[in-house]
Amino acid sequence: MTSIEPNNSLAIFPRKWSEQEAGRVPGNIPIWVGILSELTEFGIFFIAYFIAKYNYPEVFATGPLSLNTPIGVSNTVILLTSSYFMAKAMSNIRKNNFKKCERYLWYTFICACLYLCFKSYEFYWNDLQGFSTKTSEFFTVYYYMTFNHFLHVGWAACAILWVIFRLRSGAYSAKEYAGLEALAVYWHMIDLMWILIFPLLYVLH
Repeated sequence: MTSIEPNNSLAIFPRKWSEQEAGRVPGNIPIWVGILSELTEFGIFFIAYFIAKYNYPEVFATGPLSLNTPIGVSNTVILLTSSYFMAKAMSNIRKNNFKKCERYLWYTFICACLYLCFKSYEFYWNDLQGFSTKTSEFFTVYYYMTFNHFLHVGWAACAILWVIFRLRSGAYSAKEYAGLEALAVYWHMIDLMWILIFPLLYVLH
C-alpha cells in the first residue's frame, strides 16, 4: 500500500524551502510577514537617506556633529544588552525554567523603557538646540528614521508585557513557545535596524 505524505504547506513554494528540507525557521508566518513589511519600510528610509545625502553632501557632513552622540551610544549599548537578555529568555524557556525566562523578559522590558526615556530626552535636547524636521534635510531624515524606530520599540515593549502575562498563565513551555519566539525574532530585527541607523546618522560625516 502506497503511503501518501501529508502536505501541510500552501503548495506555492518549492519543496526545498519546506521545513523538512531546509530546516525550521524561528517564529511563524505572521511575524515574518510583519518583519518583511517593516524591513521594506526601513529600506525606503535608507534609500531616502542616501538620495538626500547625495544631493546635500555638506548638510549631511555637518549634521551628525549636531547630535547628542553620547545618548546615541548609550542607546546602542542598551539595545545590544536587551538582545542578550531576550536570547537568555529564549534559552530558559527551552529548559522549562519559567522564573529565569520571566526575569530576562523583564530585563529586556527595562532596557526598552531606558531606550525610550533616553530617546525622549534626546528629542527634548534637540528641541532646546533649535533642531526640528525643518532645520535641514539631514534633520528631516533623522527625525523620520529615529521616530519611526522609537515607535517600533514602544510597540515591542508592550508585546513583552503581553508575553510575560502569557508566560505566567502557562501558555509557553519547552514544547510550545512560538509566541515568545516570534517576539524574540521581532525584537532582534528592531535592534538590527538601530545598528544600521546609528552609524548612518551619528558616525558617518
